[in-house]
Amino acid sequence: MGSVFFELMAEMDFTKHSGGLSATNELIELCHIDTSKYILDVGCGVGITPCYIARKFGCRVVGIDFLVSMIDRSRERARRQGVEELIDFRVADVQDLPFDDEEFDIVIGESIMAFVQDKQKSVDESVRVIKKGGYFGITETAWLEDPSPKNLATLSQTFGGIFNPLTADGWEQLLLQAGLRDIVTSTHDVTVMNEAFNRLRRLGFIDFTKALYKTLSLIITKPLFRDALRATMSEPKELLDSWEYGIFVGRK
Repeated sequence: MGSVFFELMAEMDFTKHSGGLSATNELIELCHIDTSKYILDVGCGVGITPCYIARKFGCRVVGIDFLVSMIDRSRERARRQGVEELIDFRVADVQDLPFDDEEFDIVIGESIMAFVQDKQKSVDESVRVIKKGGYFGITETAWLEDPSPKNLATLSQTFGGIFNPLTADGWEQLLLQAGLRDIVTSTHDVTVMNEAFNRLRRLGFIDFTKALYKTLSLIITKPLFRDALRATMSEPKELLDSWEYGIFVGRK
């Protein structure tokens, strides 16, 4: 299910994260992103956030993802939006970043650490490539309390065991263990209405319409993707009631 889920997102030219554009803007503010900063987005998916940042600030951005199909979609998006000269997209693994120490001013990630096996190594690698005084920030789904066996079973069935969020305290501890200081944690409730609205805002009407069309095409033509979509696109209510999303930021 894991590889099918990510390939499905690439085919749809859409990746989701709790909080949508509102969460992205809060992350940008807490990380002090501006025109002068050099940004790395780990797990950039189809390139929505790197393109948004490049358009908004005119700064240089690097986006990485472990799937070639995600990077292909990202490059297409950058060309459509006229920011390809500001963004470099590469295939890479957040657990083993192909960059020098202290290369970037800021490293961000949205709904990526919940999907990686070694979360601490991924955070440590991200911090390694940040300059002294720079910022590391993520937006992630967070359990309101340690998950019940029932919710863990539901997650495993829904996402094939690839999605494993922590509590807000757990995410904060990862940043502390990586040696970050001035930790800021901002948590928010997850509701169906807000999630739907923020996903539309994040994509914009035109790209949202295109993603919807591609989704309908996949449902009709690809049974395997149809099954994956049914499993992953609508979180069961018991899960929505059991978690929040958080923005977690620290300074090196």
